[in-house]
Amino acid sequence: MTERIVPQARESIAEAGSLRGRRAVVTGGASGIGAASARAIAARGAHVIVADIDGDGASAVAAEIGGSTWEVDLLDTEALTDDALAGELDGVDILVNNAGIQRVSPIQDFDPRDFRRIISLMLEAPFLLIRAALPGMYERDFGRIINVSSVHGIRASPFKSAYVSAKHGLEGLSKVTALEGGAFGVTSNCVSPGYVRTPLVEKQIAEQAAVHGIPESEVLSRIMLTESAIKRLVEPDEVGSLVAWLASDEAAMVTGASYTMDGGWSAR
Repeated sequence: MTERIVPQARESIAEAGSLRGRRAVVTGGASGIGAASARAIAARGAHVIVADIDGDGASAVAAEIGGSTWEVDLLDTEALTDDALAGELDGVDILVNNAGIQRVSPIQDFDPRDFRRIISLMLEAPFLLIRAALPGMYERDFGRIINVSSVHGIRASPFKSAYVSAKHGLEGLSKVTALEGGAFGVTSNCVSPGYVRTPLVEKQIAEQAAVHGIPESEVLSRIMLTESAIKRLVEPDEVGSLVAWLASDEAAMVTGASYTMDGGWSAR
C-alpha cells in the first residue's frame, strides 16, 4: 500500500531541503562541478560566494545566481592567513572545497613542483579554509563541510601520483573534521565522482593519450570509462545536486561519509 503524503508533510520535506538564510562558499566555482554546485545550492535559497582565481568567470556565475564573488588564488597558501580568511568566511554555514588541478605523468618524470602545487591546492588549502570556518560554525551550532573528492580518493590509477595522494588525504581530513565537528552541529562529507564532463577532464584527454600511447579518440573508452558499469561521463549537475543535498537539514545525520558517483567503478 502506498502511503499518501499530506500537504503538511510535503511542506516539512521541502523545508528540510531549504537553505534559506544560509551562506555558502564554493571554491573553484567559476566552472564545472563548482559552478553546478553553486547553482544547486543557490536554488535551495542560500547566498553563494563563488570563489575562484578566474574573477570574470566567478562574477558571471555569481550574477546568474544572485550571489557574490571572491577572487582568490588558493595556490598561494601563504596568503591564506587567519586575518585574510576571517572576513571572507565570516558567517559562512556551508563550505564546498572543490578547486582542483591535474597533472598526468609517470612518477619518475613527475615534476616535484607540480606535485607540491596539487597538494597545496587540493589538500592544504581545504585544511586552511576548514580551520578558518569551523569556529563560526561551532558558535552557530550548524555547519556543512563538503569536500569534492574523486573516485581517486578511494582508488588509484597510474600516472596520477599527486592527484591520488591529494584526494586520499582530503578523504582523511574530511573524516577527522566529521569526528571533531559532530558535537557542534557540523557535518563533513566527501563527494567522490568518477570522470565528470568538465574542462579539467577535457584537458586530460591529450595527456592521457600521450602517456598511454593511444589516440585521443580512444581515451574515453579505453582509459576513463573502462572500470565503469555505466559508460558515460558524470554530468556536473548530477554532482551539484548531491552537494546541495548534503548541505541541507535532510542530511543532518550524514557525516564522515564518502558518496561515490562513479557509475559503478568502485564496485569492483
